[in-house]
Amino acid sequence: MNKAMPLVMIHGLFGSQSFYAPSRRIVAVDVHTPDLIGYGALKDSAVEPITLAGQAAHVIRYVHEHVGAPSILLGHSVGGAVAMLAAASAPDLVCGVINVEGNFTLDDAFWCRKIAGLDAAAWQAEHMRLVADPEGWLKNGGIAVTPQRLEWARTALANQPRETIQAMARAVVAETGAPDFLSHIRMVVERGTPLFMLAGERSASGWDAPDWARAAARSYVVQPDVGHMMMLEEPDGFCRIVGGMVAQIAA
Repeated sequence: MNKAMPLVMIHGLFGSQSFYAPSRRIVAVDVHTPDLIGYGALKDSAVEPITLAGQAAHVIRYVHEHVGAPSILLGHSVGGAVAMLAAASAPDLVCGVINVEGNFTLDDAFWCRKIAGLDAAAWQAEHMRLVADPEGWLKNGGIAVTPQRLEWARTALANQPRETIQAMARAVVAETGAPDFLSHIRMVVERGTPLFMLAGERSASGWDAPDWARAAARSYVVQPDVGHMMMLEEPDGFCRIVGGMVAQIAA
């Protein structure tokens, strides 16, 4: 495997992808875990309304300015939609996409639709409950609580302001629900960009990935004994799978 192969890991509704130290687990890859606009170090950067298209443009700027070479994009959950949009808009800078239970349709946006529909006061109260109870968040996801997972859950839940979460949720509903969304991101596979798909065993059945994406994928891997937050449950197994996909693209 080429040690210089860049992998840009795009987080979902709760960031980032850095909490489980993937750069130490995928050692033969140049791993990047940038924050999206409004998240983490960029929590005060949302000067315009947050959109998925804007986040995709941000990822492409990151690749251009901080990587400087065509990269593999990994997108988890909401980040999967961002990764596909980025690859569609800048194919010269994307040499492959690893889609980890990424949003394709509104059927993938149950949680986003709930958050998007709340008024500001209701979402503030819900967010306060969520951040105050990381153990409950894990249990609701079917994840056994350990001290390490609890620490990671706290980190992920506290990484971004509630305004960013709701803005992203509303963007997901508006943009993935648009009539031309699927045809737009389908350009990624029609151009021949390698697509790999990864799901958790407990959550794979709920992933509304279209038939054309499954047919075009170089591989569709189901990680055993995990759900949607597979990198939090079993990061070593997740990173082994991702490393193998990167090696296939690099070859």
